[in-house]
Amino acid sequence: MEIINKKAKFDYYIEDEIESGIVLTGTEIKSLRKGSADLKDTYVRIKNNEAFIINMYIAKYDEGNIFNHDERRERKLLLHKKEILKLEELSKKEGYTLIPIKAYLKKNLIKISIGICRGKKNYDKREAIKERDLKKIEK
Repeated sequence: MEIINKKAKFDYYIEDEIESGIVLTGTEIKSLRKGSADLKDTYVRIKNNEAFIINMYIAKYDEGNIFNHDERRERKLLLHKKEILKLEELSKKEGYTLIPIKAYLKKNLIKISIGICRGKKNYDKREAIKERDLKKIEK
């Protein structure tokens, strides 16, 4: 099970990556293992020296009961204090943001790979499309 944010590599230059854990409820984990999640339009915000992933979609678990989870709630990320301070410092630089790149299983735990990203301009995106089309033609 691996969920990748494809738009992140298209919209941003990824400068650095950090792996973190995530706090989930039981039905969220089951839904993620089925692959019913999406990282599109998600970002990481730091509040009160804690990191939160915002707008991550995890579908409701079909076999869940009345205790099913909210699909787009804020979820806490598990990071060391030094890592949070480093991320906060880097995200305050102009043009930088924290974007989740992928979610994956590692030893039965869900991990999130967070990228420290710098936004691309429109002409950079057009170049990426042109290179991708050229690779398709060569094959």
